Amino acid sequence: MNIETLAALGAGAGIAGFVDTLAGGGGLITVPLLLLTGLPPLQALATNKLQGTFGTLSATAVLLRKGQISVGEIQAGFVAAFVGGALGALAVKIANAAALDILIPLVLATIALYFLFAPRAAEVGGEARLSRAAYLRSIVPAIGIYDGFLGPGTGSFFALAGVALRGEPLLKATVAAKVFNFGSNLGALVLFLLAGKVVWAFGAVMICGQILGATVGSHVMIRGGARLIRPLIVCVCFAMLLRYAWQKGYLPVL
Repeated sequence: MNIETLAALGAGAGIAGFVDTLAGGGGLITVPLLLLTGLPPLQALATNKLQGTFGTLSATAVLLRKGQISVGEIQAGFVAAFVGGALGALAVKIANAAALDILIPLVLATIALYFLFAPRAAEVGGEARLSRAAYLRSIVPAIGIYDGFLGPGTGSFFALAGVALRGEPLLKATVAAKVFNFGSNLGALVLFLLAGKVVWAFGAVMICGQILGATVGSHVMIRGGARLIRPLIVCVCFAMLLRYAWQKGYLPVL
């Protein structure tokens, strides 16, 4: 542990907080940074949940203050995401993650292609394909489980689900995604804290960066709306696909 490492973690968390608030995928930045410090994967994931929880909390607080969130509308979704996040963190020790190497790239590609080629009507809302009750009982906790288990792209998954399944405008779906992501982060964090896997020194520095980045990102979201969110989701998803390809050796090392 040295000043340079802490500075890099803080700066990376700030950038991740900004990107994650607008489009999801902040874990693409923070998880590799934590692994580069030499942390074991489980501790890196746990510490990432600590700083990510504060980032999504900051974004949620700003959106609440600005009147972008109705507590009554998101309360049940928050609880469902919290339960899913806790179950996902619990599954880390017992599940085989190999299948995710195939599933995650497919899901990321689907999200990117949807927002790249879907009609612009997706930005102003459409027809709901799933009832609110079914959505809260199945889709939200399922994404929460993924977040607790692995995490990168969770915000994008929540946003896509809101647009594609509930017919929500993209901005509204992205705002709700912040709250749900906060719930799933918090649920997973509770399990990791109980297991004693969080590295507090790294986490404290990254929390500061996350709060700053997420706060700025929330204000940009309110002012820029779907015009900024849609291209960022596409870019983040493709960036994560490239990272997976590089990690698995499908791309040459530059």
